[in-house]
Amino acid sequence: MGYKKIDLMRDLEGLKINKKGTLLVHSSIKSIGEVEGGADTVLDALMEYMSEGLLVFPTHTWSYINAENPRFEVEHSKVCVGILPELFRKREGVVRSLHPTHSVAAIGRGKEEFIEGNEQWDTPCARQSPWGKLLDRKAQIMLLGVDLRRNTFIHGVEEWMDIPGRMTDEREQLYVVTKEGKEILVPSRRHCGDHWSEYFWKVDQIFEEQGVMYKGSFGAATVRICETEPMTKLLNEMLTINPNLFSNNEPLVREIYQK
Repeated sequence: MGYKKIDLMRDLEGLKINKKGTLLVHSSIKSIGEVEGGADTVLDALMEYMSEGLLVFPTHTWSYINAENPRFEVEHSKVCVGILPELFRKREGVVRSLHPTHSVAAIGRGKEEFIEGNEQWDTPCARQSPWGKLLDRKAQIMLLGVDLRRNTFIHGVEEWMDIPGRMTDEREQLYVVTKEGKEILVPSRRHCGDHWSEYFWKVDQIFEEQGVMYKGSFGAATVRICETEPMTKLLNEMLTINPNLFSNNEPLVREIYQK
């Protein structure tokens, strides 16, 4: 016997996610355990729970869209960050933003405004992009069976603070291909390597202590719910004290961040 939709809905209620707000979900389908109806049931539960708000998934393609393979097709380019976002982007009513490497898909209140203009920016998580709009909307980020190492929003905070060594100086000539077949040139800077996010785990405990993140469960998965506004404030304070916070895997030296 697996989890039913009613079980997952009950878990979402228990997580006290703002139904009328904005929720971005990073996910591991395997972490949830057996679900009757599989991934579609998980999406049904999330979409129903957030039916009065805005539900967002990352639909990234950074693993294979590059200078050698420069065309991101909004209709056809597969997601490189899991099964749930790949299925979600194909659902009726879902819209996908026009960014070659760090697109998002959304459904619900204000979805068109949320994804609008993503192709105008030459970095993965520009402040004016959907990643910055998460902050404007005081969104919540659900880490469903994954930890802070999968929290793309932290890349955004580092980008907005211009932390050294995070972005390439050169731009790759990438293209977005729209549903209508129009090609849009999007010169794009990239993250330098893919290892910085592996150090995001260091703030897990302090996030909980400071009330910017809390934990719960969804099926068999451990869930972290991050609040974008206080999380950004705390990260700004910590990165101002130590811009190299996420530059290595050394444990957090808590004393230097205590007021």
